[in-house]
Amino acid sequence: MDGKWDNKGMQIAYEEASKGFEEGGVPIGGCLINNKDGTVLGRGHNMRFQKGSATLHGEISTLENCGRLEGKVYKDTTLYTSLSPCDMCTGAIIMYGIPRVVIGENINFKSPGEKYLVERGCSVHVVDDENCKTIMKKFIDERPQDWFEDIGE
Repeated sequence: MDGKWDNKGMQIAYEEASKGFEEGGVPIGGCLINNKDGTVLGRGHNMRFQKGSATLHGEISTLENCGRLEGKVYKDTTLYTSLSPCDMCTGAIIMYGIPRVVIGENINFKSPGEKYLVERGCSVHVVDDENCKTIMKKFIDERPQDWFEDIGE
């Protein structure tokens, strides 16, 4: 699979991360794009603080906003996320058989899930996006207790 929609996907992921930050939440965003035609199937951002949720990470919010899709639809998609996916989000990617993940950055947080995704046959690409790194670092610096809560530490 080529990266035909990567710029579009990462732009949306960053827009969603920014939206989450502006709402007072964790700045992690994402989207799910159909690899064939570039259709955005869903987009979302971390909503743990906004909704008082234990599980609405950026990737989970993205999948939630896709609504119910036939299982086969996921098999030809790319999930774009502004930050390396945690173990919970990694599990969702594997469960739905999403074959490709593009990650904005993994400097502020690198999940062991990246390696596990590759071991499970998923193509993983880290684009090292400056905007994603900057907004995440700003959040961690300003709200370290909330960041550690988000990643379960």
